[in-house]
Amino acid sequence: MFKKYHILYEDADIIAVDKPAGMLVIPTPKKETNTLTDALNRELDSRGIEPNAYPCHRLDRETSGIIVYSKGKKAQALIMDLFRRREVKKRYIAFVHGRPGKNFDTISEPIYNRNRDRMEDAVTRYKVLERHNNFSVLEIEPVTGRTNQIRIHMKILGHPIVGESVFAYRKDYKLKFKRAALHARSLGFVHPVTGRKVEIESRLPDDMAEFINNEG
Repeated sequence: MFKKYHILYEDADIIAVDKPAGMLVIPTPKKETNTLTDALNRELDSRGIEPNAYPCHRLDRETSGIIVYSKGKKAQALIMDLFRRREVKKRYIAFVHGRPGKNFDTISEPIYNRNRDRMEDAVTRYKVLERHNNFSVLEIEPVTGRTNQIRIHMKILGHPIVGESVFAYRKDYKLKFKRAALHARSLGFVHPVTGRKVEIESRLPDDMAEFINNEG
């Protein structure tokens, strides 16, 4: 049983949810039913809210943190356009193996898009928040929004995310974590309907907080 999601922000057009790690946003081809989108729509139905909730961007299964939904298709198109125009400021917290040599830097390395069979530009900014013996805590800002961009760029940097099992081998590292230690911490954008600035934040999840306490 997954820990229940938390609603972080809601208005007439938008609902932002704190997704727990391990929960899918939408079904895979296996047609899972216990997804965040299904759970959120069940809640909206129970509250008598007619429009369906539609995810406006992606978080993979292992990543925890903020994901923004629209209420209805019209709002979804507006919000997704903000993401396409890079007008949404996203910040993540990641635990990476080792200690990067620079306190901050920008990674500009293209990433292969297998759906389009081409390389696409990808840019990620990071800064080191804490350095520990075997790992570092980074704040990461993906300028572009390619699939798995942060996980791939941390591997390219030479400091893969702790718990990474797709783009690095767990057996190569002393530190272990049950998932990729990546958390979508904050989102900021101008509301496409009201014109007001929206800032949403999510606290570090328990598993990552415990890791710092135990390994830091």
